[in-house]
Amino acid sequence: MIHLFCLDNMCFAIDTNSGLVHVVDEVVYDLLTDESFKCRHKVEEIEKKYGKEATEEAILEINYLIVNNMLYTEDPSPVNKIKPAVKAMCLNMTHDCNLRCEYCFASQGSYNGERSYMSYETGKKAFDYLVKNSGTRRNLEVDFFGGEPLMNFETIKKLVSYGRSIEDKYNKHFRFTVTTNGVLLDDEKIDYINENMDNVVLSIDGRKSTNDRMRKTVNKMGSYDIIVNNFKKFVAKRMDKDYFARGTFTAYNLDFSEDVRHMRDLGFDKISVEPVVANPEEKYALLEEHLEILKNEYEKLARLYLESQKEEGKKFQFFHFNIELDGGPCIYKRSIGCGAGTEYVAVTPAGEFYPCHQFVGQEEFIIGNVDEGIVNEPIVSKFKNVSVNDKPVCKDCWAKYYCSGGCHANAYNFNHNFDVPYDVGCELEKKRIECSIYIKAKLSE
Repeated sequence: MIHLFCLDNMCFAIDTNSGLVHVVDEVVYDLLTDESFKCRHKVEEIEKKYGKEATEEAILEINYLIVNNMLYTEDPSPVNKIKPAVKAMCLNMTHDCNLRCEYCFASQGSYNGERSYMSYETGKKAFDYLVKNSGTRRNLEVDFFGGEPLMNFETIKKLVSYGRSIEDKYNKHFRFTVTTNGVLLDDEKIDYINENMDNVVLSIDGRKSTNDRMRKTVNKMGSYDIIVNNFKKFVAKRMDKDYFARGTFTAYNLDFSEDVRHMRDLGFDKISVEPVVANPEEKYALLEEHLEILKNEYEKLARLYLESQKEEGKKFQFFHFNIELDGGPCIYKRSIGCGAGTEYVAVTPAGEFYPCHQFVGQEEFIIGNVDEGIVNEPIVSKFKNVSVNDKPVCKDCWAKYYCSGGCHANAYNFNHNFDVPYDVGCELEKKRIECSIYIKAKLSE
């Protein structure tokens, strides 16, 4: 299986199964379209357009790639399912928030339940479970999440200290991340986070008008003026350590590349702006009718990205353009995806385990707790056995080994079926992949 596309006078052929990307000329592109090189009358039409010599040379090139397993390669053999080990945890430090973002999947931080905070004792048990059930994996990921986790800042500090105190005992190393809306980000917290967190996610949607339409305080005021200077101060002190200024775009800002531009101009050089996932009945939801506009906007963003690489002080990373094209994970990981429920779990303030943070609050997905560990094997098995090649829509898709079938939570929430992905998300993911490939080719010229 191959995928063909062109962007700004550059043409590409992607071999799905090997992951090889070929930059091709127009003759090869036309010959590969509908496998025209196999059909004599189609070849004759192409000869009229490009000449016989150029066409024959292109056919030789195509056949060379096929013979040498670089085009139309066979699907990798099914891999034996391995027993996964938990390597990452999302700790919901609060089921509470000091913002009331309209699109929040966590019901403004409460996850459709009572507002609550994780205790040190519960977090400590979660750390103990992680180190004892991570197998031979040395590097472990812990994300302090919410709601707004900095509302429980003192407990975060105690848990970081506890994690560091047990690393040598278990031959582990913790990598900590915190996700914050920035309202409580003062000098003390900035200094602590920069010293102790390996990665940080700063939530801001871009331009003031964009941000304040969706990200409001409990008093229904916009949050932009509260957070933007906190974030700028944080980034100035962050130096070369990882972080992302992370936003969400909706039907209200289909021109989201302008929000990325604004964030770049604020001085953020690591940016992620992602599509909202919402019930189609919501006014801000992204719908199929928006897809062509959004695909064009990703192309516009790709050009902005390339232009910025040439300007001093304007360079930035864009999270969704950072896909691995030179090797990437093994076929097993590319088949099963994120590892929700098997390699990754979310922990609530009450100590309940969920497959990931996006399932929290849906009690049918509780898979265990900090005292008993993972005990709901039927639910875990559903996640463990979901492979991209088992999904009817995915198995014949050219992008399947880039996205691994997409987000399980989105598939379930939209279709009540892990095997049926969220189609709007799929279309946007495929466009992001094309733009990423285009960017890499342009930067290699």
